[in-house]
This record gives sequence, C-alpha cells and structure tokens, in this order.
Amino acid sequence: MDRADMLAYCLAKPGAWLDQPWEGDEVVKVGSRIFAFLGNGAGEPTVGVKCGPTREVADEWLHRHPDDARVMAYIGRSGWNTLRLTGGIDADELTEAVDGSYDMVVAKLPKRERPTV
Repeated sequence: MDRADMLAYCLAKPGAWLDQPWEGDEVVKVGSRIFAFLGNGAGEPTVGVKCGPTREVADEWLHRHPDDARVMAYIGRSGWNTLRLTGGIDADELTEAVDGSYDMVVAKLPKRERPTV
C-alpha cells in the first residue's frame, strides 16, 4: 500500500479531515482528534495509529511484525505504533489498524463531535 492510497482510505472515513498541525506533517482527524499520522511524505511511507487501549495490547503488533512496526515517538506509551506501509504488513491488516484507531478515537470524542453515519 502506498501513502496516497492510505491517505485516501483515511479520508473516506465518516467525518475525517486532513490537517497539518506541524509544519509539513499531515494527520487525519475525526472531530478534534487525530486517528492517523502520515508524516510529511519524505522517506519511508508509514502510518501512525492507535493499536490498542494500552501499551501492552499495542505491543502485539511489535511481536507480529518486528521489522515493520515500532512504538510511536512521544505517544507510544498510550498504545500508538508506527506501521510501515511498504513492508511485510499486508494492506488488509493496515486498513484494519486504521479502522481500529478510528473507532477508538471516535469512542472517546464528545457526542457533539462524533460523526453521524
């Protein structure tokens, strides 16, 4: 899966929108919260997603994909991982990871910010 396909997949989620809160870095939000980090497009394509409610749950990705998943800088302790898009993680697993991140973020949004489906 390439970066453009991942971005399109993320933006197709209900209520999703693209933001650049830091110079050149793109994130996809729902309501006021980020559910996918796509970076600036330079270097290896990755997506940063919430892979579990705790670090212990998110660590399962590190065990299954040691070459293609890593703890995300700064917010990794909260269950966020960075996944390589062009590595050994297949497209279905990548989209499932995005779906899970989206669902976890939406569940924590105030009702007034949740998208209507």
